[in-house]
Amino acid sequence: MNKSVISFTAWLVLLSAILRVSYATQNKGAITRRQAARNDSSSLYTSPYIDEDEWRDQPLRHRYVHGGFNGTDLRFSFYFPPKDLYKGRFFQPLPAVSGNERLVLSPEALGAIIDDIAPFAFESGAYVVESNQGSLTAFPGLDQTITGFRASGAAATYSRKIAQQMYGSRHPYGYVFGGSGGGFKTISCMENTEVWDAAVPFIIGSPASIPNVFTSQAYAMRLLGSKFPMIVDSIEPGGSGDMYSGLNVEERQALAEVTKMGFPPQAWFRYEKIAVGYTGVFSALLDTLALIDGSYFQDFWTKPGYLGADPPKSLTDARIHHNTSIQRIIFADEARRLGLPVTLPGNLGGGLTNVPAAVILTSLPTGDLQGASLTLTSGPNIGSRFFIAGIVNSTVIIGFGATNLQAVLGLKEGDGLFLDNDLYLASQTYHRHQSPGPEFPVWQQFQSQGKPIYPQRLQLSQLGAALSGTGTAQTGKFRGKMIVIEAGMDEAAFPWQADWYKLQVKKNLGSAIDSRFRLWMVENCMHTSPQKPTPQEPRPVEATRIVSYTPIIQQALRDLINWVEKDLPPPPSTNYTFVDGQLVLPPSGDERKGVQPVTNLSVNGTARANAKVGVAVEFNGTISVPPFGGSVVAAEFDFDGAGAFPVSAPLQLRDGTGRQAVVKASYTFSQPGTYFPVLKGVSARQDLVRGNASAFGRATNLGRVRVVVT
Repeated sequence: MNKSVISFTAWLVLLSAILRVSYATQNKGAITRRQAARNDSSSLYTSPYIDEDEWRDQPLRHRYVHGGFNGTDLRFSFYFPPKDLYKGRFFQPLPAVSGNERLVLSPEALGAIIDDIAPFAFESGAYVVESNQGSLTAFPGLDQTITGFRASGAAATYSRKIAQQMYGSRHPYGYVFGGSGGGFKTISCMENTEVWDAAVPFIIGSPASIPNVFTSQAYAMRLLGSKFPMIVDSIEPGGSGDMYSGLNVEERQALAEVTKMGFPPQAWFRYEKIAVGYTGVFSALLDTLALIDGSYFQDFWTKPGYLGADPPKSLTDARIHHNTSIQRIIFADEARRLGLPVTLPGNLGGGLTNVPAAVILTSLPTGDLQGASLTLTSGPNIGSRFFIAGIVNSTVIIGFGATNLQAVLGLKEGDGLFLDNDLYLASQTYHRHQSPGPEFPVWQQFQSQGKPIYPQRLQLSQLGAALSGTGTAQTGKFRGKMIVIEAGMDEAAFPWQADWYKLQVKKNLGSAIDSRFRLWMVENCMHTSPQKPTPQEPRPVEATRIVSYTPIIQQALRDLINWVEKDLPPPPSTNYTFVDGQLVLPPSGDERKGVQPVTNLSVNGTARANAKVGVAVEFNGTISVPPFGGSVVAAEFDFDGAGAFPVSAPLQLRDGTGRQAVVKASYTFSQPGTYFPVLKGVSARQDLVRGNASAFGRATNLGRVRVVVT
């Protein structure tokens, strides 16, 4: 395998899942639902203390307050703006993983949390509340309600006291937000307390998320690995439009299966990152899945109704068994010095500073080793497992969960290992043996006449309270107001899950749903934002394919301020249609609604054009902003795939609203090749919080075409 970088944010997502499932299954009797435990933080968090309180000028002027609660592991940081900026409110970000209360000024470390939190909050008249969610490590502990909502609620409540002492004003309004695992927590905070007035959960999951989104993804990755370039090309602008062309029967079925499960096909352009950042990392969940349903991994290979009992050749060929041993252990500090990717367990190590991050083995077998198990065959921890998250040259990057942390810490050079991928291969069709119910229609593909086709296992969706990482199950019942943000190309929290939650809210609010709830979709957006372009990144770079949800989250928070404090409702929810696991958006801004502009581009009047070196090519674009979404404020072109968007095009507004714009550009290519020129449309609203335009909350979307230059 070529050298790959394991996405930090991807690891946040996966480790969040790993940790919550590990503790849930090891302590089944200790974790209970706390739906009735509203505002019960007062029984645990009674004695706050402050150990840092000072004014700081970097990176912007603020009063920093740090402290905790005696007798607990809860720690907090508060960031207060100068009094002239404060308008009576606070924002509280919830990362996917607990353990650090000093990240707001380092947003890149938060994962699934927006950039520039403090500058955005201060401009919005808010101070910022941050906590370690009641845990000193990434591990949530036995009572998941602590990291789920209780600790966050206690920190928010105490912050109000400090704020009122400082500013001498009314009870501050509170707004909480978080994505992925932090989205579960944000919902839990709203459903189980009345601490906050409103919330923005984004890129959210459902009780049926784990492990099913990852198993279906892994199955497709195994069968389609060599075919992804062809699949991606077919659905790119100017492609054939038939992503099944050129696939054999088994490959077609695998692609159809994962698509009907909800994976957005357009996201496959990231297949190499997905393999390392998600599918390979999912292997660290397998220990826990074996604890929950250990007999599955024997039944898979032996009993009728399971793929492994009558395996196709592709499965037989993929199976690997190999004896080896550890030649050298590379700890996290050294791995970082060597430039090796380090998984999040390797970075955090349960709060320890230096843990094994990679190993060099005496021998490696041929074949695809992604997700393979490494089981100790000697030493004091015989039988313990860890997993292959990736390989850089001959160095094995390892992944592990809470279950085998101690065994990994005890690794010694010379320890014998049995390398096999039986668990990983078997897990890849586990979702076929789940049937969470009619409210999850993506499972209908595994039914005939309303009955499951495959033998059924323990229904993991019934463990929703434990698997959410909050100790609570999503109910759709909350006070206050909420705007959910979902990425339309979400490769980890499939987009239909936001629709599932909307339906739970509608069950409770009925026709009053629009008075309390919105769901905004973000087109051309994935679970993790595009990385910043580098000269080494293959073209077209990610920034020319996908956009960030950050501006939409910023706008949602400001819209909640107006909704809660001024009774000014936000733009309506996005319209979409559910079709075979996919959420399909209408083609125009007027039909689609929400807040994101719709951007379209054509080249010589079509989606694809042939051109000659040195001959000008004509581009025409349109940008359409939904009603109440503001106006078009910018149009930028990127022609060579580098992601710089160096060309700003003049806007030709169609009417007096500013919501419809036409743009034109001409470009001459100097080198032959296949290019994917892009138009970025940008919209913004006059900010009712500040009274004028802002650099924050500027929604973007992309229109792309293909040009073949000879």
